[in-house]
Amino acid sequence: MAPTVKLSNGLEFPVIGLGTYTASPGEMEQVVKDAIDAGYRHFDTALFYKNEKEVGAAVRAKIAEGVIKREDVFVTTKLWNTHHRPAVVVDTCKKSLRNLGLDYVDLYLIHWPFGFKEDEDGLPKDENGQLILSDVDYVDTWKAMEECVELGLTKSIGLSNFNSEQIQRVLDVAAIRPVVNQVECHPYLNQNNLIEFCRNQGIWITAYSPFAGPTSIAPLHKGDTPEPLQDPKIKELADKYGKTPAQIILRYLVQHGVVPIPKSSNKKRLQDNFDIFDFELRTEDVSAMDSLNRNKRICDFVQ
Repeated sequence: MAPTVKLSNGLEFPVIGLGTYTASPGEMEQVVKDAIDAGYRHFDTALFYKNEKEVGAAVRAKIAEGVIKREDVFVTTKLWNTHHRPAVVVDTCKKSLRNLGLDYVDLYLIHWPFGFKEDEDGLPKDENGQLILSDVDYVDTWKAMEECVELGLTKSIGLSNFNSEQIQRVLDVAAIRPVVNQVECHPYLNQNNLIEFCRNQGIWITAYSPFAGPTSIAPLHKGDTPEPLQDPKIKELADKYGKTPAQIILRYLVQHGVVPIPKSSNKKRLQDNFDIFDFELRTEDVSAMDSLNRNKRICDFVQ
């Protein structure tokens, strides 16, 4: 099993998870089953991904087989932007639980620090094709997220895609503090300042799109893509350690103090991505990886 870190509320958080965004319809149930067999115990989904049912079905199947118990797995899902109004947050969380077929999730995140006009599509647009924002303040949304904890719908709550100023606004009103902030993080966007801020607040960073590849976040992809997997320095380190470039990146991120959630539907790559705990990058090699940072972001909302 993967090692864990302890969240500020005492929950054990596996230090590598499986991301599920942009999965093809119908494939995710088997991918999650394969991941469980490979040792994964941390699964990240979202209402917006439209695959909660498949993720939940896989977890429940493996519980039924006796491979895992519910308490063995850490399941994260997220509140989408069209559901920020406090009055609908609890019901939206319950909808995700029905999709998953679970009594609770381990972590429930506000997906983005802005709301959209409520609609069923999830991406409401005006006649010019521009996304329609709502005037709901995520600080008010946070109070309803706390209610989800109080009702036992989720064990923890947190944030996603929030910067330090936005996090501080939540901290200023929080009765239940966020335990995680999930953000894009990879060698070309190492998020040093945000990681340090969050560490000082007792918040762990989850790193999505850890390889920053062109398929990592396809619907949001800007086109001008960094490719850390092809970086000569990372390839050099892969040769040095007898590992793949992906394993070097994931090991770097773990040593960087974040929890990566790479996505793969390939059985071998699932296993490779998990097998990063039998080596450690030397200090000078971590510094070499740090030097690759170029504050290069691939995940932005584009209209």
